[in-house]
Amino acid sequence: MSALQYDTLRPLMFSIAYRMLGSVAEAEDVVQEAFLRMHKSELDGVAVDSPDAFATTVTTRLAIDALRSARVRREQYVGQWLPEPLMISDDADPAHRLEADETVSTAFLVLLESLSPLERAVFVLREAFGYEYADIAEIVEKSPANCRQILTRARRAIDERRPRFDPDLSRQAELSRGFLAAAQDGDMDALTRLLADDVVFVGDGGGKVPALAQPVRGPIQVARFLGGLLKQARRTAMRIDTDSANGMPAWRVHASDGALLAVMTMEIADGRIRALHNQMNPDKLHHLGTVGDLNTILGRTP
Repeated sequence: MSALQYDTLRPLMFSIAYRMLGSVAEAEDVVQEAFLRMHKSELDGVAVDSPDAFATTVTTRLAIDALRSARVRREQYVGQWLPEPLMISDDADPAHRLEADETVSTAFLVLLESLSPLERAVFVLREAFGYEYADIAEIVEKSPANCRQILTRARRAIDERRPRFDPDLSRQAELSRGFLAAAQDGDMDALTRLLADDVVFVGDGGGKVPALAQPVRGPIQVARFLGGLLKQARRTAMRIDTDSANGMPAWRVHASDGALLAVMTMEIADGRIRALHNQMNPDKLHHLGTVGDLNTILGRTP
């Protein structure tokens, strides 16, 4: 396989694997293994009419297998599980610059965890990439009729809890900046007004750093909790910057030496924040650069 084919196919393959697994590291492993298998097929003289279709098939099948294995680990995960964030500003890899749609948002990737690996594959291929049922059937080795049934079942599970999104990116960014300013000023009334009635705050420490065992729900409770986090950030000289991750507004939290400590994404709909997802597990941040030791900074143990 030529370097040109590698560069051309890798973004597609990573896009599929990341949506399937919610993990940058696991998606990269799948893509690498897929290229190895494709190269072996080439050496074995296997004729490939469409490199894109072949890459999609190999990547999807490997991602299904990887997800089946990952689900066992995630059932034993300490605390709340959140996907690894993708931030263009901190990631120079062009394959990681996914098209921003709801299927790469943190909330949606969490929701996809409720599907079986096969349901997730069919859903991702149809909803995110628009593949025809006949093509999906060939990829997952099921009949087209069966794939229709699988997608119907997956949509039913998703639609019951499907997040709502505000499509206006400039308005999202403005709300994110206003929210951070209110939080830093300790303006609890302003914070509460910017939070939806059903807002939820979820933190992922993975047992590596102190994190919530259960989500915080409700505007008053979330505002108070955020107020406490901001006080802690000021006490330890942390820096908080607005950014975007997974196509949504985000905050990047840095230690005083610039090392990354957390990425918090927010889901916005109808002019208010409906969800905050705080990724603090250092194992899920290393792809973004140097990660700081939050335990040492806080003087605490996980």
